[in-house]
Amino acid sequence: MNEQTDATDATDEPVVDVHRAPGGLPAALEAVLVVVDEPVPAVDLAAAIGVPTDQVTAALAELASQYRGERGGPPRGFELRELGGGWRIYSAPVHAELVGRFVQGGQTARLTQAALETLAVIAYRQPVSRGQVSAVRGVNVDGVVRTLVARGLVAEVGQDPLGGASLFGTTGYFLERMGFTSIDEMPALAPHLPDMDELDGIDGIADLRRAPADAGTDEG
Repeated sequence: MNEQTDATDATDEPVVDVHRAPGGLPAALEAVLVVVDEPVPAVDLAAAIGVPTDQVTAALAELASQYRGERGGPPRGFELRELGGGWRIYSAPVHAELVGRFVQGGQTARLTQAALETLAVIAYRQPVSRGQVSAVRGVNVDGVVRTLVARGLVAEVGQDPLGGASLFGTTGYFLERMGFTSIDEMPALAPHLPDMDELDGIDGIADLRRAPADAGTDEG
């Protein structure tokens, strides 16, 4: 029925038969999942790989079970989870402290100008999507946002209920580093950033938080 065609009609390009490739469908899914930076729905994975969605869903569940060590092998240091309507690979919670030490070990390095500008946009316009931040800065910010997340300064705080885009905000660590007890203590910067209602068409996100309207600047 439609289940057999939903993954192949999305593109006119011929799709590689993943079942004939080394590792088959599970390996194909892993190849895609290791490069995504937000959860991907099973139907989107199916369309990309050219396999019916029900087969992809079953393969994802099997991979998740294998990674947890439920198929006779040892548990992996990472997990495959379905969160926010999509699938993504995450480090295993049992290793959270170890990963945190590794990530924080590089936090003595100074942030680049691009990272500082991106952090400022997120701090003053949170919750905000990467698409909205990119619109403000005029450049793609995916890599910079990943750096800020790795530094513990920014975290995913939810998803847009309409478009599904990940929303980002600052963390308690950010407040600690800035010497604030609340985000409301930040100097006013609203006149230097566009109103969020000007960005409503991006990612389908409406204005979820307004910054103070007082004049001011914060270049550092």
